[in-house]
Amino acid sequence: MSSYCPVVISKPTIQQVSLELRDLLAKLSKEAIAQRGKFTVAFSGGSLPTTVAAELTKATDVDFSAWYVYFADERCCPHDHPDSNYLLVKDEFLSKVDVPASQVFAINPELVGDPERAAADYAAKVKETVPVDNQGMPLFDCLLLGIGPDGHTCSLFPDRPQVKVSDKIVTHILDSPKPPPPRITLTLPVLNHARHVAFVVTGAGKAEMLESILVKRDQSRPSALVSPEHGMLFWILDDAAAQRLPADLLAKSSAVSHL
Repeated sequence: MSSYCPVVISKPTIQQVSLELRDLLAKLSKEAIAQRGKFTVAFSGGSLPTTVAAELTKATDVDFSAWYVYFADERCCPHDHPDSNYLLVKDEFLSKVDVPASQVFAINPELVGDPERAAADYAAKVKETVPVDNQGMPLFDCLLLGIGPDGHTCSLFPDRPQVKVSDKIVTHILDSPKPPPPRITLTLPVLNHARHVAFVVTGAGKAEMLESILVKRDQSRPSALVSPEHGMLFWILDDAAAQRLPADLLAKSSAVSHL
């Protein structure tokens, strides 16, 4: 694992967080498309899709037709279910931009009753469509992640065996402590092979956990274990979430300036 050197950026409002994400994703996607002909990005759920999409969907300088969209984790439920991360990303983002439907990779709805098979099926989709290294590890251009109140990210929860899975790129969980229980998730080695990772965290309710992750480096929190080997790790926060972080930890310039 690379040395842990995140770029931590705090903005006064959620709208300014959204603007920062728009600029970052516009540059990352432009570079990826120029170099590899496509931009592979994975979304997690929660409030993240809304925050990411708010300004990004207004961008006029992004070639969304070359985006390939994935899900960092997913609940094992139909695509039209209120718990579906796919449905959230579709409503907030995909319905407003021109990403071709053939370039959106969601959980197979026919396998949601069998999380282990659903995870294997999703892993196959990823391997077929995301560039891989010589060990078969996918190299996503960007992963968009959030954190839970316990420090989990994706569906990698503290003290659960999924955090230690190293022989799969997608694994399943039957007893998530946060409902619904059955899920699939990218594994930690995949997160750490991404070209870039951007955590998006807002709200005062996350301030104490961010201090634990970014200042105390509490290794019992799965989010603290994310450190991409090939690129940059960004934490893009609002001031409410960043209120317990020391000033010298916060970057003085935009995320784009660090690329």
